[in-house]
Amino acid sequence: LANHDLSHSSQYVQSLALCTLACMGSAEMCRDLAPEIERLLRASNSYIKKKATLCAVHIIRKVPELAELFTPSARTLLSEKNHGVLHGAVVLITELCKRNPDTLDQFRKAVPELVQIMKGLVTSSYSPEHNVAGISDPFLQVRILRLLRILGHNNDTASDAMNDLLAQVATNTDSSKTAGSAVLYETVLTIMDINSESGLRVLAVNILGRFLLNNDRNIRYISMTSLQKIVQTDHNAVQRHRGTIVDCLKDQDTSVKRRALELSLALVSAVNIRSMMKELLIFLSFCPPELRSQTASGIFNAAERYHQSFVLHIYLLAGGDVRDETVPNLIQLITTASELHCYTVHKLYRALVKDIAQQSLVQVACWCIGEYGDLLLKGECEEIEPLQVTEDDVLDALETVLQSHMSSPATRGFALTATMKLSTRIIDNVDRIRSIVSIYGSCIDLELQQRAVEYNALFKKYDHMRAAVLERMPVMDKNSPGHTNGDTPGEIKEPDTSKPKPAEAGLLSEPASQVCDLLDLLGGTDTPLQPSTPTTTSSADLLDLLGGLEPTPVPTVSVYEKNGLSLKIQYDKQTETEVTVSLIASNSTQNDITNFTLQAAVPKSVQLQMKAPSGNVIPAHGLGQVTQTVLLNNPNKVSLKMRIRVSYSNQGAMHQDTVQIDSFPSTACQPSISPL
Repeated sequence: LANHDLSHSSQYVQSLALCTLACMGSAEMCRDLAPEIERLLRASNSYIKKKATLCAVHIIRKVPELAELFTPSARTLLSEKNHGVLHGAVVLITELCKRNPDTLDQFRKAVPELVQIMKGLVTSSYSPEHNVAGISDPFLQVRILRLLRILGHNNDTASDAMNDLLAQVATNTDSSKTAGSAVLYETVLTIMDINSESGLRVLAVNILGRFLLNNDRNIRYISMTSLQKIVQTDHNAVQRHRGTIVDCLKDQDTSVKRRALELSLALVSAVNIRSMMKELLIFLSFCPPELRSQTASGIFNAAERYHQSFVLHIYLLAGGDVRDETVPNLIQLITTASELHCYTVHKLYRALVKDIAQQSLVQVACWCIGEYGDLLLKGECEEIEPLQVTEDDVLDALETVLQSHMSSPATRGFALTATMKLSTRIIDNVDRIRSIVSIYGSCIDLELQQRAVEYNALFKKYDHMRAAVLERMPVMDKNSPGHTNGDTPGEIKEPDTSKPKPAEAGLLSEPASQVCDLLDLLGGTDTPLQPSTPTTTSSADLLDLLGGLEPTPVPTVSVYEKNGLSLKIQYDKQTETEVTVSLIASNSTQNDITNFTLQAAVPKSVQLQMKAPSGNVIPAHGLGQVTQTVLLNNPNKVSLKMRIRVSYSNQGAMHQDTVQIDSFPSTACQPSISPL
């Protein structure tokens, strides 16, 4: 019946059949009627032709393998004058390019025709039939711009052919009406997606900047969304509109505020950090509750990022003159900022390649390359201009440090360890690393020689443990007076020699006796010494309160045993409101457990902080462990509970279980545990 109607003498019957097929046609109907639709694409009646093009689009979506049938006819439709047929033809070609990328080269030859059609629309005189708010057929213009965006993507020839047109559309289109704004928006997206000239990209950013001044909140929102996508590639151009973007933080619409906040944080740089932090802190004081957390986190991250950037800048300027103790301090700072690891390793690699004379800088760079070399090789860094680095490039840089006469023994040690660590982070150059390490097995420097011999043994005898031994270092805690033994320099007091304290007498009586006995061997005393009697301690002395206590071992409790995986919880430290625990996982099976992750949840009033795990692979036969530290802050002193989700892969099978820890003891005794 449908086939009969498609061949009917009345154009209205044919039109009805085409509309029915375009809206309701099944895959079987599309296959049967596709040749008839292709015939109608070559009809002389424009009314039928525009219906047939949209019907062809539906057929391609239903049966993609029929796309080749309509490819020859689609190109010829661009010579039509009827706007309806042109609109359908552009939609059809767009669908063909999306479904079959092989047709891109064929349709790129039609770019000059599309450019001429678009120029005709931009420069044409007033036409009541197609005019919308002073714009000639904005619907067709938008469709053509979207097709040009597809055809010009990653193609210099097609991009060059449409550059002049895009500049003409961007400068001649009125943005005061919604129709004009729609055309300009598509123009901006096309400019940003093709290989356009730098001046044209600046023009596109300026158009988005004008959109920020529009009274329509939807247009402002779309503008900031687009600017967010291009801020990394055209940072300086977007910076020119920083003031307007910051003003959008005062908008009444929460969604606009959120976009303005995200864009403002992306625009923070070392040059404007003072002014931007001032604006963001003002916004934090009056922002809605749902944005407060995001704002605070963004401010913290920016401060941390540029604190680290500032320290790196000091190393770049005076890396040869900074003191040795600053190296571990900077490394500790780097480990704590996990989201900046990619940025840091790229920055330090560039500095290392540029200058290896500054020893402190080279040591930090080698350490970062060894730890985060995989991030360097990926080349996907949002904080800095991407740099394509190969495995050979990285190893060449480290070999240069090892062989340079300017490198100190300590620097060579950093470089050798970094080279060894890369053996678990790269794929194709492990043999080269093995040969580099073996060379230093006979090095004249004993420390370097010892390291090289140990690394060679790791390759030869313990290769199965190499990945676990060389995994990333956990986050380092900053050294502070509280972590040292004895009094701090500011607390040193003169000893009172007049009378020893009871606790001191009890502690020192036995060592003193031994010393005197040793002196007696030389004949210095005639009277044998009497063993000293332990002095009775006074309960009034505060020091004696701990005198009789023995060190309490740290309790470790098993919370999970299944499929050869054992998970234990160890209580490391506890105060009135804070508890520090370690989750320790081991593997007793014959195969490594991979993709091991832990997730934890606690009551809302408790603050949870999970440190980075020591790895995600647990070696077989109990040859290694994965440890993750968890910090719990309980300011309201509620009953502590924690739910742990364990996820891992064993022999290709994924496993996931949940463990409930129902209570935490006040003195680190065993918790009650219930599997879920």
